[in-house]
Amino acid sequence: MFQSIHFNAKPRAVTNASKPEVVEKLKQIVGAENVLVEPEKVEPYGADAVKEKFPPEAVVFPETTAQMCEILKLANEYLFPVTARGGGVGYTGGAVPVDGGIVIGTDRMNKIIEINAADLYVICQPGLTTYALQQAVEKHGLLFPPDPASYKDSFIGGNIAENAGGMRTPKYGVTKHSVLGLEVVTATGEIIRTGGKTVKNVVGFDLTGLMCGSEGLLGIITEATLKLLPMPEATATVRASFKSMEAACRVLTKFTPEGLLPMAMEVVDKNCIGAIEQNFAFGLSKDANAILIVAVDGSMEEVSRNAQTIERILQENGGFDILRSRTSEEEDKLWDVRRAISPSLMKYGTLKLNEDVVVPRSKVPELISKIEDIGRQHKTFVANFGHAGDGNIHVNFMCDRDDPESIARARQCVKETFQLSVDLGGSISGEHGIGYVKAPYLNMAIDAPTLEVMKGIKKVFDPNGILNPGKMFV
Repeated sequence: MFQSIHFNAKPRAVTNASKPEVVEKLKQIVGAENVLVEPEKVEPYGADAVKEKFPPEAVVFPETTAQMCEILKLANEYLFPVTARGGGVGYTGGAVPVDGGIVIGTDRMNKIIEINAADLYVICQPGLTTYALQQAVEKHGLLFPPDPASYKDSFIGGNIAENAGGMRTPKYGVTKHSVLGLEVVTATGEIIRTGGKTVKNVVGFDLTGLMCGSEGLLGIITEATLKLLPMPEATATVRASFKSMEAACRVLTKFTPEGLLPMAMEVVDKNCIGAIEQNFAFGLSKDANAILIVAVDGSMEEVSRNAQTIERILQENGGFDILRSRTSEEEDKLWDVRRAISPSLMKYGTLKLNEDVVVPRSKVPELISKIEDIGRQHKTFVANFGHAGDGNIHVNFMCDRDDPESIARARQCVKETFQLSVDLGGSISGEHGIGYVKAPYLNMAIDAPTLEVMKGIKKVFDPNGILNPGKMFV
């Protein structure tokens, strides 16, 4: 079985959440039908994409902000851990109850409250999927830019908590760049409101920005006001093959002098290409050691002009087998190669250590070259792909889940890759967050005084340490 695992699973923790009077009070708050305690029912809520299981003692599904407040007040009274959970598709264990207690599922808080086309915002609850939100605003001719790969399963609340990225980041930024305001319930059960409905707002501290990427350690989001944009008239995608990853990645800085800001720039290495071709037979060139996919959006005229310029730049810089989409169907086919990567990599091992390091865009060629050296040094197969346009590369070290030595070598590769990313002016996570998986490496990216400030902020928001314990700070 193909898995992505970092640590050994722990036995189920037992806290005050298991007390009969606590379970009864939870049922009184949200209704008995919205509280799960049976082991077989809570087990699915004890893991994310990492696949390691930490079953909670109960799963609770509130429907209103008032119910969320009551749950957190109860947690403070009885001092049991609380972990908020959206779609459960993260890669660092952020939504996993490693210290037991309860999981709060936001599935029932999935309403769109308002779509305002005049002022370009939408107000929604955290349990809405990114896809459902995008579909709803598109009917009004509007765009919600963040597009994580898991957009059909990930929840808005989780995207904000993890500050999720996606392929459109080079032009539109990450999730925090689309968040105007939030309603948050703190660990003590108080409601705070940050930001508002306007793009400009410099009243008080930027608590909205603080909540974005806080991984559920500071509060639980119950409502979000998100920025929208007019839907672009057209999009186009250009795909090219290259003789090497270095050649493909060196093109990334060639668009700016031409006045171009592509919407997406994705790179795929030779190992991914081999796996894709073996599984799907797209007919990719046998001479391709890398693929670069570049997308633009805007008016029809602008897109046509920019796509032609991109074709020229790719060709002038060593690109071959260059294809440009002229219909939406052709565009989907060009992107199929990128979508096929993850399911194809299973041919290289039964265990995947999937990381998402980030460096300045100009450093991507050096990053990938040295990652390949790290893999060779430790006799570990590595496949690289991802969001080259914003310097965020998904590094996949493959090994055998039944071979401890193989796993140990892969983990050493991960550690050295994190240090390499920091040395190149980047960091250990671009969009997956820290959770518990990357917590042991946090001090590589953040110095001690800064970490102490973060811990102090955590203490202010969560004096009893009940929110998502066991994450980030270990």
